[in-house]
Amino acid sequence: MRKLKVGVIGLGFIGAVHADAIQRSPFAEVSAVCDANREFAAKAAGELNIPKFYSDYRELVLDPEIEVIHNCTPNHLHYEICRFSLEHGKHILCEKPLGMTSEETAALLKISEAHPSLKTCVNFNYRMYPFIQEYKARLQTGELGEPRLVHGHFLQDWLLYDTDYSWRLERELCGETRAVGDIGSHWCDLAETLLGSKIKEVLADLVTVIPNRKKPLRQQKTFSAANGNEPYEDFPVSTEDYGCVMFRMENGVRGVFYISQVSAGHKCDLKIEVNTDRLSLAWSHEKSGRVWIGRRDKANEIEMRDPNTFRFAGEYTRLPSGHAEGFHDAVLNHLNSFYRSILYPDASSADYADFASGHHIMKVIDAIVQSSRTKSWAAVTE
Repeated sequence: MRKLKVGVIGLGFIGAVHADAIQRSPFAEVSAVCDANREFAAKAAGELNIPKFYSDYRELVLDPEIEVIHNCTPNHLHYEICRFSLEHGKHILCEKPLGMTSEETAALLKISEAHPSLKTCVNFNYRMYPFIQEYKARLQTGELGEPRLVHGHFLQDWLLYDTDYSWRLERELCGETRAVGDIGSHWCDLAETLLGSKIKEVLADLVTVIPNRKKPLRQQKTFSAANGNEPYEDFPVSTEDYGCVMFRMENGVRGVFYISQVSAGHKCDLKIEVNTDRLSLAWSHEKSGRVWIGRRDKANEIEMRDPNTFRFAGEYTRLPSGHAEGFHDAVLNHLNSFYRSILYPDASSADYADFASGHHIMKVIDAIVQSSRTKSWAAVTE
């Protein structure tokens, strides 16, 4: 079977995750990597046994061997690299959020629609856990009852201290919102995927808990531990550390979620619960191999991931029950779905987020920011 030739741009935390997943995929292989730090790019290429490396993304995109681009750069580079890739005939997968603003994401969607043979993807990978795919199908067949409510959270603690710093704190690099765009976008995509409906209105409260931080004078890796002994400069923060959002969906479901990057002890604590007129079901990323089923008139249940009991998500799980599958595997599921749509466009029915999904979530983010400012409900405009 032919393997797609992939180029990865940006070799930070998520770029390394992508490279690992691509190398495990039966549909693709990493043929080149790119990082603005040429020495870092060369080192990564050597360690991963990748034949080519670049320090200019344009050179990688123009490489005639490369068919698919993975854009794993900071947010402010998403638009330009995606635009350049599409205009030069490359399929493109971009990290979320798709752009800095909905104007950028709308422009990218328009460009992608002008190149219908090119496939696009935004890496909302949490939707690709086996249980999410299984219960999405079970909910949408109606067998679990009529959904009424959805709620949950996404909590982290990697920015708990004022000495914690990341490029994501800088509005010029990440955009107008931080916690919402970074982790809230994942939660919104997860809720919409499970329920098969879009968020249409929001009421939000966003807060910058730590308005002033100590920015180290030397570059730090994302999620690295704070070190108060490093030389620093004072840095005023204008993006949110915390947010709470009530919302209404097109199918009538009401919901609420809250997000934080300053909640001690919570590392990647993503949880979502759906309440129907028959039962409740809850899934946690940190315990991704289990689903809790709540009932009124009989005992609650814990369902463990078991390929033998899946009716809809068999293609998204690889190991026997009891063998942990996690974040890397969900990323791989997303990439495989995207790659199959490229290799087998007439046969693919894969569930992955494309640029239309990425633009829609950016419009949800716009509405959340607007609502927090006006302290009133805001509509999601498409």
